[in-house]
Amino acid sequence: MEKIGDFQINSIVQGDCVELLKKLPNNSVDLIFADPPYNLQLNGELFRPNQTKVDAVNDGWDKFDSFESYDKFCLQWLSECRRVLKSTGSIWVIGSYHNIFRIGKIMQDLGFWILNDIIWIKTNPMPNFKGTRFNNAHETLIWASKSEKSSYTFHYKSMKTFNDDLQMRSDWYIPICQGEERIKVNGKKAHSTQKPEELLFRIILSTSNINDLILDPFSGSGTTAAVAKRLKRKFLGFERELFYVQVANERLNKIIPLAEPVLEYKIERRKPKVPFGSLIEKGFVEIGEVLYSKNGLHQAVVLADGSLQYGDLVASIHKVSAFILGKENYNGWSFWYVKRNGILQSIDDLRNLYSEKYFGTPFKIHSKTISKTA
Repeated sequence: MEKIGDFQINSIVQGDCVELLKKLPNNSVDLIFADPPYNLQLNGELFRPNQTKVDAVNDGWDKFDSFESYDKFCLQWLSECRRVLKSTGSIWVIGSYHNIFRIGKIMQDLGFWILNDIIWIKTNPMPNFKGTRFNNAHETLIWASKSEKSSYTFHYKSMKTFNDDLQMRSDWYIPICQGEERIKVNGKKAHSTQKPEELLFRIILSTSNINDLILDPFSGSGTTAAVAKRLKRKFLGFERELFYVQVANERLNKIIPLAEPVLEYKIERRKPKVPFGSLIEKGFVEIGEVLYSKNGLHQAVVLADGSLQYGDLVASIHKVSAFILGKENYNGWSFWYVKRNGILQSIDDLRNLYSEKYFGTPFKIHSKTISKTA
């Protein structure tokens, strides 16, 4: 089984997240999603107008003695997260007004570069039963790269398509976890702050690639791992409570990964800008070589300047193919072939071979590499 540091990949590990993070190698994780304790500072019980008790978040893991102790804890786990995050990776941290501003300040002090704050607008929020404040109907996510000059993955075109060909905005309307998605044990919610899979789906889909390693240092009921597994990413989760580890593993056993072909970011791909002359310069096509149409009825000779001679016509691969077809314009890359060992081979295939050799891939990388000026 594949391992990273002391841990088996695709597993949920029980223990304190800070201590476990220290055991991971530097620059080893592609994407981090962190849903830390919010330090809600809830005092007393909360009741609805009909006097039924509200199932609020009052778990022991969310309680800290002071803001100072909470800040110290966040500094520890965020420092380790930055250490293990690859320079090409990014991190997401979710929180509420109780903690997200404190976390944002710590992240910036550590050198993280904030890319966006995303507002998760809950379409079905819990009401404010006391009527003493506005209805708290959102949570905030900070998306950041490792540093100001880091590159990172962002599937811009795919997310635009996902959003009906409109740029995806930073306000996400997603309902809170409910119905069959809400994991229950003995009729009660297994975890008080279980996040909806839709939220993690959007995060992982937009900012990671197939087989990337996704880390969740506060795994809880295992939502991050479940979505990562479905989207064919590797995952690693840390969780202090054994009960939640068991809940997550039972959940993960039911997840069937999607087939890789349906997960490819095909809309992000485009052929690299390789002019025909580059193939000549590097010897993929020889000066004086004959190019053929696919049916073999038309032939043209390659000249030193990258033009083709077809009878009395001398022009580019595009203009000569357009002339032959009686069209105003035509893509010469799909028209012309060379003969290799007696077999016709598309010059577009040669362009891909050139790109693979000199650019590392026959296509542009799926994800955009974006700088702070984006």
